[in-house]
Amino acid sequence: MSATDSPIGAEVTRAEVCVVACAEAWRGSGEVLAHAVGIVPTIGARLAKLTFEPDLVLTDGDCFLMSEPPPLGRNASAGGTIESWAPFRRVFDILATGRRHSMMGASQLDRFGNQNISSIGDWRRPTRQLIGVRGAPGNTVNHRTDYWVSRHSARVFVESVDVVSGVGNDRARAHEGSALRFHDLGVVVTDLAVLDYDDAGRLKVRSLHPGVTPEELAASTGFAIDVSGAGTTRLPTEPELELIRTVLDPSGLRDKEVRR
Repeated sequence: MSATDSPIGAEVTRAEVCVVACAEAWRGSGEVLAHAVGIVPTIGARLAKLTFEPDLVLTDGDCFLMSEPPPLGRNASAGGTIESWAPFRRVFDILATGRRHSMMGASQLDRFGNQNISSIGDWRRPTRQLIGVRGAPGNTVNHRTDYWVSRHSARVFVESVDVVSGVGNDRARAHEGSALRFHDLGVVVTDLAVLDYDDAGRLKVRSLHPGVTPEELAASTGFAIDVSGAGTTRLPTEPELELIRTVLDPSGLRDKEVRR
């Protein structure tokens, strides 16, 4: 589904709107290690690095730290500039200092941002086994964590998650003064909208992507959500489109992750 005509001759796709929305999540992050899960968030982090957030620290997806990221799908030896090396064992040290900013996926999210990537159904006998809690608990109690959802639906945005992998605002606030004082949930970028949190820690709509209506968003969300203050997600600029299409993702992998 197209968003609008672009200034460089081709229509802006929904995937490209999502890339820019993900990039915006790192605006103001400064010199921190960017952790991006998914094609669109990875392009977004690299776009932020090459435009408005030059101090952002990126990896090649493994252990090389890149000053100039290679095109998506290529390793460091196929392009990009290596400036340092951080083996996986050091990531936990970086994480514990808070000098990291993660955008993870979510199989389920509730209204307070509790995230599930572990299993679906009763945890004692799940109907579907997922990847496990992985690094979600450590991420959400140590540094800013955002989420990327490529298919916004009521199956993802649920009243209650089956397993809490990433800690939500309600649980963090119930333990104020503990290690959860560093808890920091930022935004949720989906293929329909950008969400953030109100003063009570509940999800609300910050902006709808071009062409998305409040009714479509509400019908795709499994709980009541505030859309009253929603604006429209910004379109990519001409230089951003040029970077996305010719430098960062010339093979168009973004359109395989976002198909609306």
